[in-house]
Amino acid sequence: MTQIQLIQQELENEALTTRKMLSIVPDDKYDWKPHPKSMTVRNLATHIAELPTWIPMILHTTELDFAANPYEQVILHNTRSLLEYFEKNLQEARNTLVNAKDADLEERWVLRNGDQIYSDDPKSAMIRISLSQIIHHRAQLGVYLRLLDIPIPGSYGPSADEGF
Repeated sequence: MTQIQLIQQELENEALTTRKMLSIVPDDKYDWKPHPKSMTVRNLATHIAELPTWIPMILHTTELDFAANPYEQVILHNTRSLLEYFEKNLQEARNTLVNAKDADLEERWVLRNGDQIYSDDPKSAMIRISLSQIIHHRAQLGVYLRLLDIPIPGSYGPSADEGF
């Protein structure tokens, strides 16, 4: 398998679990957060849904500078819109990967905020970090949902709510 094919496979595998998790976010809990320093359910779930857009961004650019491109999150109000947003972004990532070559992954990509450099790595590493961010934030959302007493679907096997 090529590196691109491995990324495509991992993206599809993680999309299944991400879709399950996003689909159970209750519409009436979008403004809830477990702690004053935490993101709201809306911000966290939307961030998870937008993370597939990092794949085309990384493949089509050489950097992201937060100082020049302030972060503005799409505001979603319900789970139907959240899932539609996720599917749109997932399809954009898929379409980009179809046309990508392994050689594209060797190029450097920089994440910065003005002069402060957060990372300067090959595009392959940054795409891997993006997929890890989906997994990380999805687990975080699982904690939020658990605190709201919402049964959690399994990720890599059954959850405690699904039984063993």
